[in-house]
Order: sequence, then C-alpha cells, then structure tokens
Amino acid sequence: MARKKKQLIFENIEVVDAGARGKTIAKAPDGRVIFLTNTVPGDIVDIKTGKKRKAYFEGTAIKFHRYSDKRTEPVCEHFDNCGGCKWQNMAYEHQLNYKQNEVVNNLTRIGHVTLPEVTPILGCEKTYYYRNKMEFSFSNSRWLTLDEINSNEDIDNRNACGFHIAGMWDKILDISTCHLQEEPSNAIRNFIKEYGIKNGLEFFNPREQSGLLRTIMLRISSNGEIMVVIQFFKEDKEKRIGLLNALAEQFPKITSLQYVINSKANDTLYDQNIILFKGRDHIFEEMEDLKFKIGPKSFYQTNSLQAYELYKITRNFANLTGNEVVYDLYTGTGTIAQFVAKKAKKVIGVESVPEAIEDAKINAQLNQINNTAFFVGDMKDVFNSSFIEKHGKPDVIITDPPRDGMHKNVVAKLLDILPKRIVYVSCNSATQARDLALMKDYYTIVKTQAVDMFPQTHHVENVVLLELI
Repeated sequence: MARKKKQLIFENIEVVDAGARGKTIAKAPDGRVIFLTNTVPGDIVDIKTGKKRKAYFEGTAIKFHRYSDKRTEPVCEHFDNCGGCKWQNMAYEHQLNYKQNEVVNNLTRIGHVTLPEVTPILGCEKTYYYRNKMEFSFSNSRWLTLDEINSNEDIDNRNACGFHIAGMWDKILDISTCHLQEEPSNAIRNFIKEYGIKNGLEFFNPREQSGLLRTIMLRISSNGEIMVVIQFFKEDKEKRIGLLNALAEQFPKITSLQYVINSKANDTLYDQNIILFKGRDHIFEEMEDLKFKIGPKSFYQTNSLQAYELYKITRNFANLTGNEVVYDLYTGTGTIAQFVAKKAKKVIGVESVPEAIEDAKINAQLNQINNTAFFVGDMKDVFNSSFIEKHGKPDVIITDPPRDGMHKNVVAKLLDILPKRIVYVSCNSATQARDLALMKDYYTIVKTQAVDMFPQTHHVENVVLLELI
C-alpha cells in the first residue's frame, strides 16, 4: 500500500497575488509558492496543503485571520460549490487590475518583449448577465452540498439541471439562479427541469448512459431573440413532443426551438443532426450595420456588447485606409473580417471549421459585403505560399487563434511574407507571448490593449499591434 503523503499546515500566511486559472498565490515559510482556490489577495489565513511539488504546493485556506479589503459578497447562492465565477468574491476593480497584471507579466516574462505604455484594461459595463450563450446539463444523481450531506435527511429527488462540478465529469450541481445570462434564461431552464420531474422524464445518467433529458443550450441575442436547443439521449416521441409543446406555449417569444437525439458517449453537438421544432433554425445578432445569422453550431463571441468593443479596438489597430489586402486568420464565422471589410480593399478569411466558413459566407451575403472571401482548412496547411500567391500578399494580418496560439508553421509563414502590420487578438496571453517572442526581431509592439470579456472570472482577451521594423 502506498504511503499517504503528510499534509502540512502553514499558519498566518498572507495571500499576496492572483495567478493563472483563477488561483491565488501565497508563499510558504521556505519560499515556495502555494496555489489556493478559496482566497482573495490580502487575506491572512491558515493553509492546509494538498499536492506538494518540487517548486510549489497546492492548498486550501482552513482558517481566516483577516479578510482582504479587496473582498466583496458574492451575489450567487451557488458560489461556494459552482466554481464557474471564481472571482465573484473579489471587487470588480481588483479583478481588472489582476487581469491587466497577468497580461503584462506574460508578455514581458514569457515573450521577453518590450512594451510601450500599457493602455488600461477595458472593463465590461455589464458585470453580470452578459453572456449570450449558456449550456446546462441534466443528471439523475446530482451533486450534494456539504450542508445536505451533514443534514442526515433522506433526499428523495436527486434530479439536477446545471453545471458540471470542476474535475468531476459525472457530477452536476443543480442551479436555481445563474447570474450570467439575462432572463428568461433561468425561467426556461427551471421550467424544463420542473416539467421533466412532474411528468416523469428521466434525467440523464452519464455513467450508465441512460435517461432522456441530456442538455439544454440557450442563446439570447443582443436584440432579444431566443434560441433553445434540447438534447435528448434517446427518442421518446410522446414525451419529447409534450415537453417541446409545453415550452413553446409557456414561452411564446422563443424565436428558435430545436432538438437533437444524441446517443453518443459524449454530448457534443457538432456532428449531430439538429432538428427544428418551431420557429426559425437561427437567430440574428446585430453589430453596427451588420447582421449575423447564428445557428446552433455557430461560433459567436459569448459577450455580445464587449465583443463590439473588442472588434472596434481591432479595427482601430489595423488602421485601414481602404487600399489594404487583409487576411483574417482563424476567422471563425467571419465576424471580424466583415467588421473591417468596409475599410479594406479585400479581406481573406481562413478557418478550419467547415460550418463556420459556411456561416461566414452566408453572413457576407446577408450584409451585402462583396470584398470578402472565406476558405476552410487547417491553418498550418492552408496558409502557404501558393495560397498567398493566389489571393495576394497581405498588407495587414489579423489573427485570433484558439487558446493554444498559432502553430509554429503559421508564425514562420508570417515571418516569410512580413506584412506591414499584424493585429494579434488572443484569449490566452501566455501563448500570445510565446508567439510574439518568435517575431520580436522583425516587429515592434506599438500598442497593447487588454479587454475583459468575462467578469467574475480570470479570463481576459488581449489585442497587440505589431508593426514591421
């Protein structure tokens, strides 16, 4: 039998910083870093360690001697168990400060780049109810809170509709009110859950791969259109139609009501046939004079209002005069490409997801934009010399890669063609810094602007303008 590692207790330790993935940071008496999950910088606490590594500990505060003045009372009743909004107990101005610091530290320490005067982070006007898309999961064996476990009462109803507990793929925390999406989000989710319980619709069991109700996806656009997609694990026509009719009657303002029968081991929808039950198979988002058709599988920034601010910064950094050939790498559904198109000669968008490119083409037609072209394929394979020869050497490149950043072959091609300007939009400043380090001998950083897209979380976007030396 393996020996259980001894847990250490450190007393009267000050939490000094906030770090990656929403964790806070303290220092052990021997100087090693301690990563914590239940504190705010400025707290003074006793810490029980969990994992012990060569260079750091992971721990939990078990006693608070002093609470930080950076603290605020979480508004959500589920805060202690959910883990989705890890910084909800930190006042918003301090959230912004730590996000700004993370970006600067990553760019300078990982990228070893020289930064100009740093523009203050752009905070979000709406710090709650800002998401246009939410996904909820069903379970017939919901996560029990400590209060429920300690009550010693028999719990008859274990059905849940809510979020996965972090690190536990089969455990769902039942959510009564979520503060991330505006109404009628909570009303719709709770109606479906209560209807399911009342009418004997089985909630999903991920371990046994059984049940009926599996997930809900809710989209609410900035102009008030609503999409609901219910995922069933199996077909039960009578129960399915009963639920969908009841939902449509209760919420007649639903623009798009759709469903999917998915008996796979995982609940991803991108390879599934999504069936329209009532209304349209899409909703519309609006930005300036543009309209974007959004389907169940469409990618669209989940904070509509702040996406507009992000795109305005991107367009401003690009500094287009109307004569430039612009490449929009990792274009998604072409939102940035179309947002800058009227100030460019032409815009070429590249994306690996076929459905996203189809959406981009449809939206360009919808918006009567004639100077864009969109192409599908893996970026490292598509973005090559023959592609550039065919479509023209770009004057400006806008790149908005996934969290992993740009493939090294993409960076190499950028350094081969050396466009005059590169606007690098990133949701992960660590991988952005890695890529910038590869380009620092050829480009100088002119501007950098962090944008908070996700209040109450540690996530932050960053936009960097690079100009050829």
